[in-house]
Amino acid sequence: MLKDQEKYAIVVAGGAGVRMGGDIPKQFLPIGGLPVLMHTLKKFKAYNEGLHLVLVLPENQFEYWKGLCVKSGFNVPHKLVKGGASRFRSVQNGLDSIAEKEGLVAIHDGVRPFVSKEVIHKSFTAAAKYGSAIAVVPLKDSIRSIDSNGSSQFKNRDNYRLVQTPQTFQLNKIKKAFSTEEKSYFTDDATVYENMGWEVHLIAGNPENIKLTTPEDLSYADYLIGLNGKAN
Repeated sequence: MLKDQEKYAIVVAGGAGVRMGGDIPKQFLPIGGLPVLMHTLKKFKAYNEGLHLVLVLPENQFEYWKGLCVKSGFNVPHKLVKGGASRFRSVQNGLDSIAEKEGLVAIHDGVRPFVSKEVIHKSFTAAAKYGSAIAVVPLKDSIRSIDSNGSSQFKNRDNYRLVQTPQTFQLNKIKKAFSTEEKSYFTDDATVYENMGWEVHLIAGNPENIKLTTPEDLSYADYLIGLNGKAN
């Protein structure tokens, strides 16, 4: 079943990157000699040459991105789609750009360049079987819940998971889910899917698949790329 279905990946990169500092959005900052976003796109293409890549960017960044591609000699085929006013709208635009109704689609943060090929494969395989596949990792730290009065209570971290991307779905179902109106509690694609009354299926993510948000994250990213280079 998995081999016969068309596969898509929507890479969403609409953030301003204010926590990173500077004038350049974080998806364009260099790690290992290339902008973050190029590493992310390359990961999906390395998984499957036939995968259809959709890159969602703010329209005013299109020319800048094209210039970076020329400068870097980046030739991974992808479709550029205009982002929306929110992540929900950006993903919605990405989904609308896919004419087909059947297939599998992974939705991924552009600033998570260290997703493993194994996780991408698991996500498509599980989504084909269960309808959805959400990458998660266990918590390492202790956690407490805080109420409106400031009181806190211990929570068993074994009962919780940190949610990553990719979040992969059967295309017809996630298109239907995103046809609804945006709601304040839509924090990711899984919550939009869950809003339809469908249960999300969890898969194990990879711990190094962090979302690059701070300057410290960039330093860690350079370190990881250095390790991968030594391994090769």
